[in-house]
Amino acid sequence: MNSMTGFGRGEARQESSSTTWVVECSSVNRKQLEVSVSLPRDVGDLETQVRNLVAAACSRGRVNVHIRADQGSAAGAMPRLDETLAAAYLEKLRLMAGRLGIAAELSLSELLRLPGVLVTEIAETPAEDVWPVLQKALSAAVAQLVAMRAAEGANLKADIESRLATIEALAGKIAETSPLVPEHQRQVLRQRLEQAGLPLPLDDERLVKEIALFADRTDISEELSRAASHLKQFRSYLASAEPVGRSLDFLVQEFFREFNTMGSKCNHAAIAHHVVAAKTELEKIREQIQNVE
Repeated sequence: MNSMTGFGRGEARQESSSTTWVVECSSVNRKQLEVSVSLPRDVGDLETQVRNLVAAACSRGRVNVHIRADQGSAAGAMPRLDETLAAAYLEKLRLMAGRLGIAAELSLSELLRLPGVLVTEIAETPAEDVWPVLQKALSAAVAQLVAMRAAEGANLKADIESRLATIEALAGKIAETSPLVPEHQRQVLRQRLEQAGLPLPLDDERLVKEIALFADRTDISEELSRAASHLKQFRSYLASAEPVGRSLDFLVQEFFREFNTMGSKCNHAAIAHHVVAAKTELEKIREQIQNVE
């Protein structure tokens, strides 16, 4: 079982241009797979390859991939000063200062910080030459991402298994109590008849028929059987190596349906208490599996 939350980082150096490609991948939960890629403009053609590599490793979640190129000192010459642009800046600023009636004080360091004045020349490399190196960095980042999602998934699995054990125990208590419900109803009915001045013997045909009908209406053996089947299927999904988030989400809904039916059929305080406790655990499981791949 994998979570949909994770982070990974990878680097690879391209010796021909003294460029280090840095890739960071982060993911959060989504119903479908959604890959967002941020690439330097000169290698924008590689976006499809990046998406395909991520899609091969992740089936659900929003995965954000940020790629940048760190240029080394040997990547090119010294930064180039655009003197034409600097002169244009200076002229415009002096004209504006004159119109506003303020001193046109501008130091060289301030001028160099203006956009485009100091240009770092970056050596361009064809995208097809970049991809082998970038693929290495991306693969490392995705491997880290997947490992973190697996570790988080193991924690989710342990928590869900613990809650399933609690639900199984509660279902067992309900199964033990449900056969006592008709007898409890018999006693309640006789007490009400006696209080109304209409006592009946225990073997009275009308009383026996009413209790039989009540027992049939409150029979939850089918619901208990389906709940046991759901438990078995749930554990089977937890042991699977395939993405199971959608399947678990559907199964939790079926679980809720069975316990709701048990609670509505059995008008019994102890069973109602167990049903509420089981539904509380199911709600916590449902919250957890929203982040399961």
